[in-house]
This record gives sequence, structure tokens and C-alpha cells, in this order.
Amino acid sequence: MSVNDARQLAVLDPGVAESSAAATPAARAREAALVAWIRERGRVAIGFSGGVDSAYLACVAVDAVGSEGTLAIIGRSASYPAAQWAAARAVADRFGVPVLELDTHEMEDPRYAANPTNRCYFCKSELWSLLVPAAAARGIDTVIDGTNADDLGDHRPGAAAANERGVLSPLAILGFTKAEIRALSRERGIPTWAQPSSPCLSSRLPYGTAVTPTRLAQVERAEAALRALGVAGDLRVRHHGELARIELGAAERDRWLAADCAPLVLAVRDAGFARVARDLRGFRSGSRNVLSGGTAA
Repeated sequence: MSVNDARQLAVLDPGVAESSAAATPAARAREAALVAWIRERGRVAIGFSGGVDSAYLACVAVDAVGSEGTLAIIGRSASYPAAQWAAARAVADRFGVPVLELDTHEMEDPRYAANPTNRCYFCKSELWSLLVPAAAARGIDTVIDGTNADDLGDHRPGAAAANERGVLSPLAILGFTKAEIRALSRERGIPTWAQPSSPCLSSRLPYGTAVTPTRLAQVERAEAALRALGVAGDLRVRHHGELARIELGAAERDRWLAADCAPLVLAVRDAGFARVARDLRGFRSGSRNVLSGGTAA
């Protein structure tokens, strides 16, 4: 996939694009502090997904210590969408961020595959168990991730795995909010600035539903098909066995409620689901276990 193709996959969130304000003096001061923080450490390796936070962090790292002092490490598995990988590589290519890709094997861990409420812990344990030694083998002692200050109040079992491996979170340490990261990214021309959040594909499965490559591939095909129809902003296809539940951001939900929804339904059915429900409440983070409130087709 070319860089141009990958850039087409960076779907802007209309709500973010419309409401984004310019970076404040406080945000710019935080960015200066981040540059200094990275320079104090000399070289850094970044857990790099290509999302808003890790893309910003990687680009600032290149400014702070150069490409020779920066290494963005991508962990690839069936739970990492191909579209997000392509967008991550496009950002890295554009801003001169060196990239190392490693295959992760969380799917082989029965504790992860069982999809408990702390599934993310087992995923991140696998990720950091590979990334931290890979960085050390290249003479890099400081490994960082894109956790920001807003994340600290969320349910994030994966944070414990990062702490166990000594992974640092400078965006959180320095108090960066998501809005500040978006505003600063926009000023830098980083195309992820208005990108909607995109957790791993396993987050589309209700807790207790086994995580399998087949189920993840179904979700990935369905979401890619909806993006191809022009769906922008927040999007989740929740996997409930034969039923797929579509969640759209408020603007897209209203647009498709007023339009012929047949293309949405057909696209998701073609991905391998027998039935499709549109959730009339729209996108809600963490709603993977909800089934009520939709219209089925």
C-alpha cells in the first residue's frame, strides 16, 4: 500500500475537526517540557500504534533527539487493523520516524483469548515483553508510550503491564490532555490530529466471547466496508455472534437515519454477519456488552 493510499485511510472525526481550538500557551509550554524531557534521556523507543497520541509523541521525539535517537516500534497481530498500520507507516515516512515492526502473539495466550475484563493486561504484557528487550538490544534504555493525562481516570488494565516493564508515559507525566495533543498535532501538520480513537479490534467483542482471528477479521472487514461507504468519525462494529451491532458518531448516525440504510446493512452482511443492528444511541465507548437499543435487519 502506498503512502497516498494510507493517507486516504486516516478518517477525520467531523466533531473533532469542527470543535478543535488552537493550541494554548499552556499546551505549548507542555510541549517544550516534553522536548526537554526526551532530550534528558538521549534516545527513546516508542510503542507506536499510529494513533493520535503515539503519532504526536514520535514526531516530537524526532524533533527533540533526531531520527537517530528515536525508534517507533509497532507490534503487529490480528487485533491491529491493517488500515491503522498503513496510517502509522504513512506518518512515520512523512516525518522521518524510524520504525521497527515486531509480531506479537497474544492470541496464543489462553488468558487473552478468553477475553476477560482485564484482557488488555495480557495483550500489553506480551507487547512490552518484546518491545523493551528490542529497544535494549539497540542501546535504548527509555521506552515510552502515548498514555495521556485524560487516560488516567479510565479502566486501563494494560497500564499495569507497562509499569511492570518500566515503560514511561511522558504525556501523562507532563499533564497533556487529549485536546491539547490534537491541537499541537494540528499545528505540526500531523494528519492524525482529528483521527477518531481506534482501540484494538478485540474491543469489539463482549467480555467472555473468545477472541479468535476469524472474529477479528469479520469486524475488520465490516468496518473497512463502512469506511468505504463514506462513514467518518467514531465507528464500531460490535460482534455478537451472528449479529453485528453498528455504532456511529452522532452526526453519522443522524445522517444514516435520514438516508437509505440498505448499503450499511449489505456491507456488514458481506463481511460475514447474518444479521445487522444499528444502535440508535450511536457510538458509546465501552458498550461492547450492550444489545438493547438497536434496529435489526
